[in-house]
Amino acid sequence: MPRRVPFVGLTGGLGAGKSEALRALAELGAATLSTDAVVHDLLQSDEVRDVVTRRLGSEVARDGALDRSLIAERVFGDDEARAWLEGVLWPRVGARVAAWRVAFDDADPRPRAAVVEVPLLFEAGMGEVFDQTIAVVADEAVRTGRAGTRGHAAVGGRTGRQLSQEEKSQRADFTVRNDGTVEELKRTLSQVLGKIERIT
Repeated sequence: MPRRVPFVGLTGGLGAGKSEALRALAELGAATLSTDAVVHDLLQSDEVRDVVTRRLGSEVARDGALDRSLIAERVFGDDEARAWLEGVLWPRVGARVAAWRVAFDDADPRPRAAVVEVPLLFEAGMGEVFDQTIAVVADEAVRTGRAGTRGHAAVGGRTGRQLSQEEKSQRADFTVRNDGTVEELKRTLSQVLGKIERIT
Protein backbone atom coordinates (compact mmCIF):
# COMPACT_ATOMS: atom_id res chain seq x y z
CA MET A 1 0.00 0.00 0.00
CA PRO A 2 1.34 3.48 -0.80
CA ARG A 3 2.07 5.68 2.19
CA ARG A 4 -0.50 8.35 2.96
CA VAL A 5 0.17 11.92 1.94
CA PRO A 6 1.50 13.81 4.99
CA PHE A 7 -1.02 16.30 6.38
CA VAL A 8 0.87 19.39 7.54
CA GLY A 9 -0.23 22.50 9.44
CA LEU A 10 1.65 25.75 8.76
CA THR A 11 1.47 28.66 11.17
CA GLY A 12 3.34 31.76 12.32
CA GLY A 13 2.81 35.28 13.60
CA LEU A 14 1.85 38.39 11.68
CA GLY A 15 4.64 39.35 9.29
CA ALA A 16 6.58 36.10 9.72
CA GLY A 17 5.95 35.10 6.11
CA LYS A 18 3.39 32.29 6.29
CA SER A 19 1.95 33.03 2.86
CA GLU A 20 5.43 33.21 1.36
CA ALA A 21 6.22 29.83 2.92
CA LEU A 22 2.98 28.37 1.58
CA ARG A 23 3.86 29.50 -1.95
CA ALA A 24 7.34 28.01 -1.62
CA LEU A 25 5.91 24.68 -0.45
CA ALA A 26 3.61 24.62 -3.48
CA GLU A 27 6.62 25.15 -5.73
CA LEU A 28 8.32 22.25 -3.94
CA GLY A 29 5.49 19.87 -4.84
CA ALA A 30 3.05 20.17 -1.93
CA ALA A 31 -0.69 20.72 -2.29
CA THR A 32 -1.53 23.90 -0.36
CA LEU A 33 -4.57 25.59 1.14
CA SER A 34 -4.97 28.84 3.10
CA THR A 35 -7.69 28.93 5.75
CA ASP A 36 -7.83 32.72 5.28
CA ALA A 37 -8.84 32.05 1.67
CA VAL A 38 -11.46 29.55 2.87
CA VAL A 39 -12.89 32.14 5.29
CA HIS A 40 -12.98 34.72 2.50
CA ASP A 41 -14.90 32.27 0.33
CA LEU A 42 -17.33 31.42 3.14
CA LEU A 43 -18.04 35.10 3.75
CA GLN A 44 -19.10 35.34 0.10
CA SER A 45 -21.71 32.59 0.57
CA ASP A 46 -25.40 33.37 0.98
CA GLU A 47 -25.67 31.02 3.96
CA VAL A 48 -22.98 32.70 6.06
CA ARG A 49 -24.04 36.18 4.96
CA ASP A 50 -27.57 35.55 6.22
CA VAL A 51 -26.37 34.10 9.56
CA VAL A 52 -23.93 36.97 10.17
CA THR A 53 -26.28 39.81 9.22
CA ARG A 54 -28.99 38.40 11.50
CA ARG A 55 -26.56 38.64 14.43
CA LEU A 56 -24.42 41.69 13.59
CA GLY A 57 -26.86 43.75 11.52
CA SER A 58 -27.37 44.40 7.82
CA GLU A 59 -24.81 47.23 7.87
CA VAL A 60 -21.93 44.70 7.86
CA ALA A 61 -22.93 43.83 4.29
CA ARG A 62 -22.31 46.08 1.31
CA ASP A 63 -23.87 45.45 -2.08
CA GLY A 64 -25.15 42.10 -0.85
CA ALA A 65 -21.75 40.85 0.34
CA LEU A 66 -20.22 40.79 3.79
CA ASP A 67 -17.49 43.36 4.42
CA ARG A 68 -14.62 41.78 6.36
CA SER A 69 -13.33 45.09 7.69
CA LEU A 70 -16.77 46.08 9.02
CA ILE A 71 -17.17 42.68 10.65
CA ALA A 72 -13.74 43.01 12.25
CA GLU A 73 -14.69 46.42 13.64
CA ARG A 74 -17.90 44.99 15.06
CA VAL A 75 -16.31 42.03 16.86
CA PHE A 76 -12.96 43.62 17.83
CA GLY A 77 -12.79 43.90 21.60
CA ASP A 78 -16.09 42.01 22.04
CA ASP A 79 -15.15 38.53 23.23
CA GLU A 80 -18.70 37.22 23.02
CA ALA A 81 -19.25 38.43 19.45
CA ARG A 82 -15.86 37.13 18.33
CA ALA A 83 -16.49 33.72 19.92
CA TRP A 84 -19.87 33.58 18.20
CA LEU A 85 -18.34 34.42 14.81
CA GLU A 86 -15.62 31.82 15.28
CA GLY A 87 -18.35 29.31 16.14
CA VAL A 88 -20.00 30.10 12.81
CA LEU A 89 -16.84 29.98 10.71
CA TRP A 90 -14.47 27.42 12.21
CA PRO A 91 -16.67 24.31 11.85
CA ARG A 92 -17.31 25.26 8.22
CA VAL A 93 -13.61 25.87 7.63
CA GLY A 94 -12.85 22.49 9.20
CA ALA A 95 -15.33 20.74 6.93
CA ARG A 96 -13.81 22.42 3.85
CA VAL A 97 -10.28 21.45 4.91
CA ALA A 98 -11.30 17.84 5.60
CA ALA A 99 -12.99 17.52 2.20
CA TRP A 100 -9.89 19.01 0.53
CA ARG A 101 -7.56 16.64 2.37
CA VAL A 102 -9.23 13.32 1.53
CA ALA A 103 -8.71 13.77 -2.20
CA PHE A 104 -4.95 13.37 -2.14
CA ASP A 105 -4.21 9.81 -1.03
CA ASP A 106 -5.66 8.53 -4.32
CA ALA A 107 -4.34 11.39 -6.45
CA ASP A 108 -2.03 10.67 -9.38
CA PRO A 109 0.46 12.22 -9.19
CA ARG A 110 0.35 12.48 -5.42
CA PRO A 111 1.59 15.70 -3.81
CA ARG A 112 4.58 15.47 -1.48
CA ALA A 113 2.36 16.77 1.34
CA ALA A 114 -1.00 18.45 1.90
CA VAL A 115 -0.21 21.72 3.70
CA VAL A 116 -2.79 24.00 5.32
CA GLU A 117 -1.91 27.51 6.49
CA VAL A 118 -3.69 28.20 9.79
CA PRO A 119 -2.71 31.49 11.51
CA LEU A 120 -4.29 30.45 14.86
CA LEU A 121 -3.43 26.76 14.56
CA PHE A 122 -2.40 26.14 18.17
CA GLU A 123 -4.72 28.79 19.61
CA ALA A 124 -7.66 26.96 18.01
CA GLY A 125 -6.51 23.60 19.41
CA MET A 126 -5.80 22.15 15.96
CA GLY A 127 -2.27 20.89 16.58
CA GLU A 128 -3.40 17.27 16.89
CA VAL A 129 -5.30 17.41 13.59
CA PHE A 130 -2.07 17.33 11.56
CA ASP A 131 0.64 14.72 11.13
CA GLN A 132 3.28 17.44 11.46
CA THR A 133 3.30 21.18 12.10
CA ILE A 134 5.62 23.97 10.93
CA ALA A 135 6.01 27.36 12.60
CA VAL A 136 7.45 30.21 10.52
CA VAL A 137 9.31 32.77 12.64
CA ALA A 138 11.24 35.95 11.90
CA ASP A 139 13.06 38.70 13.73
CA GLU A 140 10.68 41.24 15.29
CA ALA A 141 12.08 44.11 13.23
CA VAL A 142 11.59 42.10 10.04
CA ARG A 143 8.01 41.24 11.02
CA THR A 144 7.18 44.85 11.83
CA GLY A 145 8.60 46.01 8.49
CA ARG A 146 6.59 43.44 6.56
CA ALA A 147 3.38 44.24 8.43
CA GLY A 148 3.91 47.94 7.78
CA THR A 149 4.23 47.44 4.03
CA ARG A 150 0.83 45.73 4.09
CA GLY A 151 -0.78 48.60 5.96
CA HIS A 152 -1.06 46.80 9.31
CA ALA A 153 -0.57 48.54 12.61
CA ALA A 154 2.27 47.59 14.95
CA VAL A 155 2.69 43.84 15.19
CA GLY A 156 2.29 43.79 18.97
CA GLY A 157 -1.06 45.53 18.84
CA ARG A 158 -2.55 42.99 16.46
CA THR A 159 -1.28 39.81 18.02
CA GLY A 160 -2.77 39.95 21.51
CA ARG A 161 -4.81 36.78 20.95
CA GLN A 162 -1.93 34.91 19.36
CA LEU A 163 0.70 32.87 21.10
CA SER A 164 4.16 34.37 20.96
CA GLN A 165 6.59 33.24 18.27
CA GLU A 166 8.50 31.33 20.93
CA GLU A 167 5.37 29.45 22.04
CA LYS A 168 4.41 28.60 18.46
CA SER A 169 7.96 27.38 17.84
CA GLN A 170 7.94 25.22 20.97
CA ARG A 171 4.64 23.58 20.03
CA ALA A 172 5.50 22.98 16.37
CA ASP A 173 7.33 19.91 15.10
CA PHE A 174 9.52 22.11 12.88
CA THR A 175 10.53 25.77 13.09
CA VAL A 176 11.59 27.67 9.97
CA ARG A 177 13.30 31.05 10.20
CA ASN A 178 12.35 33.55 7.52
CA ASP A 179 14.72 36.48 8.00
CA GLY A 180 16.56 36.10 4.70
CA THR A 181 15.76 35.68 1.03
CA VAL A 182 12.98 33.70 -0.58
CA GLU A 183 15.63 31.31 -1.93
CA GLU A 184 16.92 30.66 1.60
CA LEU A 185 13.39 30.07 2.85
CA LYS A 186 12.73 27.63 0.03
CA ARG A 187 15.94 25.69 0.72
CA THR A 188 15.02 25.33 4.39
CA LEU A 189 11.47 24.25 3.58
CA SER A 190 12.79 21.71 1.09
CA GLN A 191 14.84 20.12 3.88
CA VAL A 192 11.84 20.12 6.24
CA LEU A 193 9.57 18.62 3.58
CA GLY A 194 12.08 15.84 2.98
CA LYS A 195 12.15 15.02 6.72
CA ILE A 196 8.35 15.00 6.90
CA GLU A 197 8.14 12.60 3.96
CA ARG A 198 10.56 10.22 5.68
CA ILE A 199 8.79 10.12 9.04
CA THR A 200 5.13 10.15 7.95
